[in-house]
Amino acid sequence: MPDVLSTLLAERPFLLTDGATGTTLFNMGLQSGDAPELWNDEHPDRIAALYKGAVEAGSDLFLTNSFGGNASRLKLHNAQDRTRELNRKAAEIGREVADKAGRPVVVAGSMGPTGEIMGAIGTLSHEDAVAMFHEQAEGLKEGGADVLWVETISAPEEYKAAAEACGLAGMPWVGTMSFDTAGRTMMGVTSADMVKMVTRLPNPPLAFGANCGVGASDLLRTVKGFLAEGPELPVIAKGNAGIPKYVDGHIHYNGTPELMADYACMARDMGARIIGGCCGTTPEHLAAMREALDTRPAAPAPTLEQIAERLGGFSSASDGTGDEPSPERQRRGRRRS
Repeated sequence: MPDVLSTLLAERPFLLTDGATGTTLFNMGLQSGDAPELWNDEHPDRIAALYKGAVEAGSDLFLTNSFGGNASRLKLHNAQDRTRELNRKAAEIGREVADKAGRPVVVAGSMGPTGEIMGAIGTLSHEDAVAMFHEQAEGLKEGGADVLWVETISAPEEYKAAAEACGLAGMPWVGTMSFDTAGRTMMGVTSADMVKMVTRLPNPPLAFGANCGVGASDLLRTVKGFLAEGPELPVIAKGNAGIPKYVDGHIHYNGTPELMADYACMARDMGARIIGGCCGTTPEHLAAMREALDTRPAAPAPTLEQIAERLGGFSSASDGTGDEPSPERQRRGRRRS
């Protein structure tokens, strides 16, 4: 039988996913340096509230509290032996919330980077990376996740290892990378590079795209780069709610619900099929995005100039490919805060 995500994508022109896990948990009392995944056991009520916030705001899909739930990241908190357990609990809480939603809601098992370097300059082997991701994937599968959601990856080697691990777990998956360095990932991958990579994988994702990075403008420029390659797979846009600023000892994002509503509709009009927010995106932002997506009529795909005008300028003049100049960074002052 088809998985629930594929079914929803076949039925609807777009899906709304969730917002920021970290931002919401910090608002609930998580302290800097703590492992959010430990809350799956210590504070399951708070994790349920995290998931419910997205569902009640109108999200069709939410990610589990398991972004740093691989053995490499959990080792920093002496919890590497609890990898499978903590991932299972993250998904179990999500399964309970989704099943009570009264409508189809996808539970996506979040799998973030290992934090280690792969390839010729790194120490993490492909085999070890696959084993780490596979252990996490099996825990999420046991807990009832509908799909695995690989996110915020910078290196193609790590993306490929995660893809292999999802296949070993026998689970459908999607995967996003973070483009934050002049239109490239930290390891130099461009939007065009990513399209080529995902189409050549022996176990391709159900959808692919970008998350996090700099701000909403930059993310849409990357999405534009994906779509210029004519990919057959659905594209994901999951951008930050504006730009972070350090205020009174805390990080705050300056993107308003109104700005994120504009961003969501622009992403839809460009052709993104799965749309959501990343850092700084709260249920208030999601509710505005849902309302805008459902009520604003479709429009022509925005140009780079229109994106900069509505959402603020780009963080760099280059989109990473060298093919198309972008509005200058000085336009950043037009961003609405």
